[in-house]
Amino acid sequence: MTELDHGVRGRRDHRWRLLRWGAAALLLFAPAVAMPFTAEVNWGPADFALFAALLFSACAAYEVALRITAARAWRTAIGLAIATAFLLTWAHLAVGVF
Repeated sequence: MTELDHGVRGRRDHRWRLLRWGAAALLLFAPAVAMPFTAEVNWGPADFALFAALLFSACAAYEVALRITAARAWRTAIGLAIATAFLLTWAHLAVGVF
């Protein structure tokens, strides 16, 4: 692979990284936007801190997975496992499903 190919790939990876972390920031921002409009969303500072920690840990774990393997199948499997763990933890903390 030439340096030019690596540079293009690096920029593309950088865009995906910005998209992932930006989506996490929007997810964290969504309850703050919803709180003035509905009484059903009533988060305190601890709720935001916990959700931020969950989002950060999920995104950071996926960043580590991206650095460990280059195989698309493994990245997809690891991403699905991280997303599943995130959603199960969030559901358990939010409504006590389990």
